Amino acid sequence: MNQTEHILHIARLKNNCPECYATDGLEISFVQMEKETQFYKKHEAKIDETLFCHSCGNVIYPVNWTEDIERVYQYNKKQATPKNSVFRLKPISYGIIVLGIILVATLMYGFILQQDY
Repeated sequence: MNQTEHILHIARLKNNCPECYATDGLEISFVQMEKETQFYKKHEAKIDETLFCHSCGNVIYPVNWTEDIERVYQYNKKQATPKNSVFRLKPISYGIIVLGIILVATLMYGFILQQDY
């Protein structure tokens, strides 16, 4: 099972970092995970967001966000459009489903013929 990150949106912020008070180091990123197995592929509905300061090298957690950062976060969150989280089957899955249907139909046909005798 492979998990892949898809970056939906990255933005550099001009707000002050709550840790080091630098004005040019904040970056917010929105990431959506994709799970891929041998049989299917699916994007998760959850979007992970991270606020990172390049000046001090810290991840800024939402508890430490100021009102200004919160407003910029809300704006950028609208810009990050998530990918559709539809469950997509791969060709091998369709083959297994068709083989299962054929097997059940064959067993039912054989059972019906056996009852006639």
